[in-house]
Amino acid sequence: MKIAILLSRMRVEEKLLIQAFKNRNIDFDIIDDRKIIFDLKQNGWHKYDVVIERCVNHSRALYALRILNDWGIPTVNKYEVALVCGNKLETTSALIRDKIPVPGCKVAFTPESALKAIEELGYPVVLKPAVGSWGRLLSKVNDRETAEAILEHKQVLGSYHHSIFYIQEYINKPARDIRSFVIGDETVAAIYRYSDHWITNTARGGRSENCPVTPEVHDLSYRAAQAVGGGVLAVDLLETEDGELLINEVNYTMEFRNSIDTTGVDIPNRVVDYLLKVGRKEA
Repeated sequence: MKIAILLSRMRVEEKLLIQAFKNRNIDFDIIDDRKIIFDLKQNGWHKYDVVIERCVNHSRALYALRILNDWGIPTVNKYEVALVCGNKLETTSALIRDKIPVPGCKVAFTPESALKAIEELGYPVVLKPAVGSWGRLLSKVNDRETAEAILEHKQVLGSYHHSIFYIQEYINKPARDIRSFVIGDETVAAIYRYSDHWITNTARGGRSENCPVTPEVHDLSYRAAQAVGGGVLAVDLLETEDGELLINEVNYTMEFRNSIDTTGVDIPNRVVDYLLKVGRKEA
């Protein structure tokens, strides 16, 4: 079996995956998405049994996966999964379609309708870009004056991403959220992410602790993963004041560097197990 790892730069996660390949004597190639050229009429990737996508840039990941899947090359994850997970609006719509509990959410296309939607939902709300990661460009909107200022800024910025207003109910969580890791049909691990700030991403300084994978955590995580197409996914869950779990987001190029020692689970090797399974299934 031969695997390709498609990446933008060599982060800790990519190094861990590559070390797992080497430890298991798996033949692999490293392909830099900054240097790649696709000839759409000629499949130059037929020698690979499976490709794992680890691009930082969402558009590069999406287009590469589309080309590879159209050529019949198995990928982790699939194009359709990246398409849905890469856009919060599409993710939320898929989750609601499959009757998975999520925070209240409204979508609007103009600053005027967005302000109306915010006030219908009730302050505070969270304003998010439809496409984005690492907790960037999130705004907690506490009152009308703040809402008007942020909406005006977005209008002036003028890009497509700032013209779609994704407005989410603010969940008063207990200074933490949960990130679970779903690989295939198993929730292999989960962590609590603690922070004094309302944004708990470890990329923004959040502190991680092991979270037991309870039947409820697994059920919700697995159902969320299936709703977006399945594969190797990180699922973000929020706890309400009443103890209910809600799905916040699903991530298709998951980061796990801060979760291996925390959970005691060898996540890179679990990913490799899944890659080998996909490669053999499609062979």
